[in-house]
Amino acid sequence: MILAYRRRFFQLTCVLTALFAVSISSTAQITERPRPESWKQLVKGAAFKDRFLPMPKGKLSSASWGGANVLPRYIDNGIEDRERSYWGGNIVKGADGSYHLFVCGWPESSPKGHGQWPRSIVYHTVSNNRFGPFSIKDTIGAGHNPEIFQLTDGRYVLYCIDKNYVANSLDGPWLEGKFEFDPRDRPIIEGLSNLTFAKRPDGSYLMICRGGGVWISQTGLSTYRQVSNKRTYPNVAGEFEDPVVWRDSVQYHMIVNDWLGRIAFYLRSKDGVNWVTDPGEAYVPGIAFHEDGRLEDWFKFERIKILQDAQGRAIQANFAVIDTLKKEDKASDRHSSKNISVPLNPGVLISLMNTSLPAAGETIQIKVSAEKGFNPHKDIDLGSLRFGSNEQVNFGKGAKVVASKKQGRDLILTFSAEGHGLTKEEFAPKLIGRYKNGKLLFGYTRAPWVEYEPGILSALRPVFSPGTGTTAITVVVENFGLATSQPATLKLQVQSTEGLNEIATGTISPIQSYGKLTVQLSTAFPFEKGREYEFVLSLSDADPSAPPFKFKAIPLP
Repeated sequence: MILAYRRRFFQLTCVLTALFAVSISSTAQITERPRPESWKQLVKGAAFKDRFLPMPKGKLSSASWGGANVLPRYIDNGIEDRERSYWGGNIVKGADGSYHLFVCGWPESSPKGHGQWPRSIVYHTVSNNRFGPFSIKDTIGAGHNPEIFQLTDGRYVLYCIDKNYVANSLDGPWLEGKFEFDPRDRPIIEGLSNLTFAKRPDGSYLMICRGGGVWISQTGLSTYRQVSNKRTYPNVAGEFEDPVVWRDSVQYHMIVNDWLGRIAFYLRSKDGVNWVTDPGEAYVPGIAFHEDGRLEDWFKFERIKILQDAQGRAIQANFAVIDTLKKEDKASDRHSSKNISVPLNPGVLISLMNTSLPAAGETIQIKVSAEKGFNPHKDIDLGSLRFGSNEQVNFGKGAKVVASKKQGRDLILTFSAEGHGLTKEEFAPKLIGRYKNGKLLFGYTRAPWVEYEPGILSALRPVFSPGTGTTAITVVVENFGLATSQPATLKLQVQSTEGLNEIATGTISPIQSYGKLTVQLSTAFPFEKGREYEFVLSLSDADPSAPPFKFKAIPLP
């Protein structure tokens, strides 16, 4: 079912691809992106943008920089001042309970205005709460688009474009260095900038580069090695950048922004390598709103970063925002940029109690966990709940509640056997409904029948060795997964005038995590001396939606 969901999404977004050529203005940095008609059928809670909550009350003021579109605003939200323009940055919570925002900026008086960004300085700023105001505590050094994360050994890594800083403490001292990258015979997708990181369960790190390539490092500082064969982003036209990736107790999440269309997409994954794109916008202009409905109508929302709770759930988004076109932000004028904090609905904690995929006629039980400020016995509108596959629930379908019972402070819900749409491919069944006060309630759960830490096999480019009548082929296959891989097969095809021809197959025995295996093959295919061929290498263990490894080679030099 989830494969049908992917096909449905991408077929519908072909409409987007066909219509994306319409531009409002060649100089306005905006292109109108029509949405698929099916998005009109999405229910509240289907799109990530539905999770944005009102900005907490603060110091509302009109006595600051900015156009009428962002005045009055909460000037104590995030970080801003008249001395600097700020951009990018994410927050980590310190051991003392304070919040640390690592953000970049440049003097507002710079003659180049916003164009000064390539000479950004990274600042360590601090607040006693996650919304701000943040104030500068330290200057780290030169750098742009910072993102900070913590290694298993306790050290902090502060990434900036083309460099990193490493320290034992959030207070430094910071040692400047560089990451090392191994593309593993694959083209680097749109360069290595605007990187974003998520810790895997074993302490290794997954990285997504600006172009949507997936990379893995065993420690977070060791060499990042490219695993993906193509970008992970939605298969639609768009000027994609600013990916942010994070992992919670259920799955991996990613948001990527089409800066020209001012629309962002939300993706999910069970392993961080193979992704599905959910329908609906992840965010659009207009998400920075106050409790009374007033908008801080920022012209651009970019460089999204996520603050997570103890379960890994997204509880806050931080954005770099600007009140006008970047080129209109001049030296010491009324325009500028800042970092803002917008709270998110984290969802509820749920767990599926069925131990296997529900058979026909079998009901479904989930446990809804109580939390501070949330009593599932009293706070849920049970009649509003729908549970099942994302394809069903996001469009208002899904199984309905037929019974409920208390289990201590938690609540056990029984859902009907019909309508859930669950299949063996659904790795994160979804709950959507409302609280009794009418606000959105949602949650994801793992499915006991899904392997969340599988072997992830990836092959290097084969090496061809000409022989008498046959050509020997050597293929190195590596396992980037967190568990020993299952037995698999390797298939090598070559493009010819007759189409794709299978020229060799081989067996891949189980490979330990981070291990590798050399597979020896041979073929009698009549390669022409000096001719370059197009090849397709497939591995049977891969997710059905994962693309094969395509490459060109000259087998007989």
